[in-house]
Amino acid sequence: MTEDSQRSGFVTLVGRPNSGKSTLLNQLVGEKISIVTDKPQTTRNIVRGIVTRPEGQIVFLDTPGIHKPVHKMNNLMMESVREAMSEVDVLALLVDATEPFGRGDQFTIELVKPLQIPKLLLLNKIDKIKKQDLLPIIEKYSVLGAFQEILPISALKRDNVDTFLDILFKLLPAGPYYYPEDQLSDRQERSLVSEIVREKVIELTREELPYSVAVTIDRFEEGAPLARIYTTIHVERETQKGIVIGKGGQLLKAIGTAARIDVEKLLGQKVFLELRVKVSPGWRDDPQALKSFGLGE
Repeated sequence: MTEDSQRSGFVTLVGRPNSGKSTLLNQLVGEKISIVTDKPQTTRNIVRGIVTRPEGQIVFLDTPGIHKPVHKMNNLMMESVREAMSEVDVLALLVDATEPFGRGDQFTIELVKPLQIPKLLLLNKIDKIKKQDLLPIIEKYSVLGAFQEILPISALKRDNVDTFLDILFKLLPAGPYYYPEDQLSDRQERSLVSEIVREKVIELTREELPYSVAVTIDRFEEGAPLARIYTTIHVERETQKGIVIGKGGQLLKAIGTAARIDVEKLLGQKVFLELRVKVSPGWRDDPQALKSFGLGE
């Protein structure tokens, strides 16, 4: 296929928290490059996933969930959403079809409506609703927004995911590849490891912790047959530190074991993973701490 017939470009995935953007990105790429939990606001930075097919190459931007900012961290997250919408070829808005339409959905529609680019609406999680309930949702959004197409999908079951790709390749301009054909993401290994650890903390701790946790990599020593990785889990209060560590250190050990299994899959080798927990009071409103944690990049 010649460069003239190849299509390439950038597509931003936006939506409210828990709409399924990260699940969709992982399905599109075919690898887990974005962490997925059932807690909102899991994604904090832009995650780029790359899909290369004979038709061309698409660079997807997975964004933080659209929400009302409470801390400086949330303001940075929303700034990154707006930036990711500003210079792309196509925007795809994901909506959780199982949730009733509310003020947050209206705010999201108003946010994307002015964009002068092709916009697609993906009604996600259709595997969890009855077919007869889908048509009224489609009709509702047909009136609300100027979408090129409205496509029901299930990111989890991969229903209509390939159809979504086919639509995108028709909308994108002709152009060369931006990345090597075998590259799936622009994320560095250090970033992926820190996100894996944060995912396990979110999965294994209580409700209030997801928003208060950040993870940094202190040392990353590559080598065979064992890679050595030293990480710090940052929380805001002493009580949260106790939650992460657990009775007799059992929860921290479980977090470490679960994270190490995924990190070994990622790196393709044995890993020594050390976790420590540090109280960093008010880090979500501390510009210096946010920068050091790589937030808002």
